[in-house]
Amino acid sequence: MPVLAKRTAKNQITLPKKAVTSLGNPEYFEVTVDDGRLVLTPATLNRAGAVRRKLAELGIAEGDVARAVKWARRR
Repeated sequence: MPVLAKRTAKNQITLPKKAVTSLGNPEYFEVTVDDGRLVLTPATLNRAGAVRRKLAELGIAEGDVARAVKWARRR
């Protein structure tokens, strides 16, 4: 049964406790919009892993990063 939630002036929404606890009480959610609906997916913060995935997506290798750092530090 759907539960009504109100958006505040600061764009905050309180999630129903029962819904959140049924997901294991996640602290963070990924938010996407799908066909006019907000979709909340439990997420864990693993910033290093996210950076590695993004670098892989972009085709950036470890050597590329080392060269970029060397270039940025030159005088």
